[in-house]
Amino acid sequence: MLDAAACHRAVESRDARFDGTFFVGITTTSIYCRPICPARVSYPDRRRFFDSAGAAEGAGFRPCLRCRPELAPGLALVDTVSRLARAAALRIAGGALNGSSVSALAREFHVSERHLRRAMESEIGLSPISLAQTHRLLLAKQLLGETALPVTHIAYASGFQSLRRFNTVFRAQYGLNPSAVRRARTSNTSSAAATGATNDVVRLSLAYRAPFAWDSLISLLKREAVPGVESVDDTRYARTMQIAGCSGTIVVDNGVSDDRKSKHAARTHLSVALSPTLVPALMPLLARLRQLFDLDSEPLVVDAHLAAAGLRSFVRRRPGLRVPGAIDGFEIALRTLTGAAARSPEERVKRIARVVESIGDQIDSGNPDLNRLMPTAPQIADAGERGLTSLGVSSRSARALLAVANAVIAGELTLDPTADPLATHRALLAIDGISDRAARTIVMRALHGPDDFPIADRPLNDRAEQWRPWRAYAALHLFS
Repeated sequence: MLDAAACHRAVESRDARFDGTFFVGITTTSIYCRPICPARVSYPDRRRFFDSAGAAEGAGFRPCLRCRPELAPGLALVDTVSRLARAAALRIAGGALNGSSVSALAREFHVSERHLRRAMESEIGLSPISLAQTHRLLLAKQLLGETALPVTHIAYASGFQSLRRFNTVFRAQYGLNPSAVRRARTSNTSSAAATGATNDVVRLSLAYRAPFAWDSLISLLKREAVPGVESVDDTRYARTMQIAGCSGTIVVDNGVSDDRKSKHAARTHLSVALSPTLVPALMPLLARLRQLFDLDSEPLVVDAHLAAAGLRSFVRRRPGLRVPGAIDGFEIALRTLTGAAARSPEERVKRIARVVESIGDQIDSGNPDLNRLMPTAPQIADAGERGLTSLGVSSRSARALLAVANAVIAGELTLDPTADPLATHRALLAIDGISDRAARTIVMRALHGPDDFPIADRPLNDRAEQWRPWRAYAALHLFS
């Protein structure tokens, strides 16, 4: 339940800590905004508060063209809704209902369509179809505002099955033609840089809530970067991608490179440049990037809890520490198990690199440092134990990795944030060759579990109970 008094204070002070945690609808204009909207603050009796953009749109409000609600960071749905509703919401955010049905999604979770719909309406306040439409429209609005992509490409990239359907729904929901939003973008010089599709890349922004310990996160990603697949320096993360039948490259840095933006301005978003070949898979791609960089974290909540639980000095040194997630869950298992017996981080990366060089597909990215795709579960399964051991993987690790690959292929093991952490942890432990620490590491990264503590130390595990539900963040503070 939203605290109206706190919401009023946040709106009147434009408090960035609340960005994305709620939205405010203005009854006189039927527009809804982020708490940080630069427009003139409305009178309190003209405000309605909503816990999501979908709820605001469901009540008949249209998104503000100035503060652009589609850019607000999301919420990490941890312990706020049932596991079923949370998992379904994550799948929908990744485009699960684009060209598919609610009944098909319900079958994934072994429930009826009616049960899934009731769970989501009860826990989130929106039906699966309504939530999917909100995601599509907000992504389309962002693409219209930030890129020069043709409207047809935007319609399909946002999950609509036809241009006519896109135009109809957009006009019905927002009272505007898509072209009107684009005209507003070109005339609004104060908006985020709309660099569009230039130099054969598409540029977008991904918002987060400050503070953000970018240096710590990029340092961790740099230490484990796999040559050929990833290229990481102190300011940016680049890699090859294969998702939903599309392949290409992405480059992510902490902020927009824009001459109009002061270098001293507070950063609240990442800048993403991606190959046009990845545009058809944009919705699941952006969802995975948000997971990889932990962009929906609420750092002030996490930091306050850990500071009060004995980690104050750690939090002061690195406020806004993020738990890195995964672009692909099986990739995390491959990294963890292939490098399990390595004596140093450098040796671990070399072992993984040998597997990638031999098994991963080549890709012509135009960048000589990015020329390989990470091997998929079917490719690892085809390599077999002999193929893996010939590349320096121990027999024990090879058998464990093959077991994971075959379980993923068979649909018996799901390595993404929709899976049950405890069930996944038990399934991994049941595989010979996977230690408790390896299983916890895979769950923490692949399932993006904020409460997984991959440390095999009984006294420390006992102490870690006070850090729940943010033990993964505590582990990073202590051991990275």
